[in-house]
Amino acid sequence: MQPQPADSVDAIIEQWARVRPDLDTRAMEVFGRIFRLSRAMGDRMEKAYKAYGISRGEFDVLATLRRSGEPYTLSPRQLSGTLMLTTGGMTGRLDKLERAGLLRRSPDPHDRRGLQVTLTEEGLRLIDEAVGAGLAQESAALTALDPDRAGQLADLLRELLSATGE
Repeated sequence: MQPQPADSVDAIIEQWARVRPDLDTRAMEVFGRIFRLSRAMGDRMEKAYKAYGISRGEFDVLATLRRSGEPYTLSPRQLSGTLMLTTGGMTGRLDKLERAGLLRRSPDPHDRRGLQVTLTEEGLRLIDEAVGAGLAQESAALTALDPDRAGQLADLLRELLSATGE
């Protein structure tokens, strides 16, 4: 394996080593890179979804409905729980997506106080295209690793995420 060129996290680690040589900065090396990678990929994903007239947050709503399977219907509470959003945050997203004709809200036939949120045909078409565009961005970034190393990284990140209780 070839040595990797230094990155911005290496510069931060070197600075800490000069001023606080007593610190063990291995965790900072890992999480600093995860944070920066997440931010960089988030920006790429935002650009990919913008071409479809939606934000990452709106993508998440549509994708959650799509993943739920036919009839692509969930309650606002189910959506909020899956996306870890407040009801106020969810309402704003649903309002915008409904105005765009990508989903519709209707009374829940099993709970007269409840609502159901359902993808429209246009919403289904759009999310199927947008998810492909997002995956293309992620796949392009992953070409920096061969398939075996990408699999190892996925396994290591799963292990680390599990250790955090997520």
